[in-house]
Amino acid sequence: TITEEVGVGASAVLHGDVAELVSIDNGTIAPGQHTSEYGVTIAMQDSSGPFDWHLSRSLIDMCVGHGIEHSRDVFRHYRSDAAAALEAGNDIRTALLCFALDASHGYERTHLDSVMSLARLLTLYMQSKPMFLRDKDALGPLGDLPATERDKHPKAAE
Repeated sequence: TITEEVGVGASAVLHGDVAELVSIDNGTIAPGQHTSEYGVTIAMQDSSGPFDWHLSRSLIDMCVGHGIEHSRDVFRHYRSDAAAALEAGNDIRTALLCFALDASHGYERTHLDSVMSLARLLTLYMQSKPMFLRDKDALGPLGDLPATERDKHPKAAE
């Protein structure tokens, strides 16, 4: 989305049945960054904090096991949809995958190999099982929790 920097974005469309969120964004090639110009970059954290270790590690293992060029990076001055989803109260595992990008906003360039590496990894991820099958189950009953505005006025949410 284009609104992750201000804390909205993908968080508005998630529902309680989502256990994992893999956000896709650009990884800017810049001094101090380890973005792979020709591969997929797996972000370990953004400015909001770390992503899920198990999910990120699984994505790295998929790259290694299938010969997908990749790198790991930390984005200290960047905020993703995954962070916005967590801050909105979603209890989900998150990861961030990036294609390489030279410059951002206005004039952007990427290498096709980076986009293809990202596509290969996403294809593998979409065909894999959830990280932990237990994540599909609620930890407890929801009956004692206060109703949200959406619950009180279901027609308004449509």
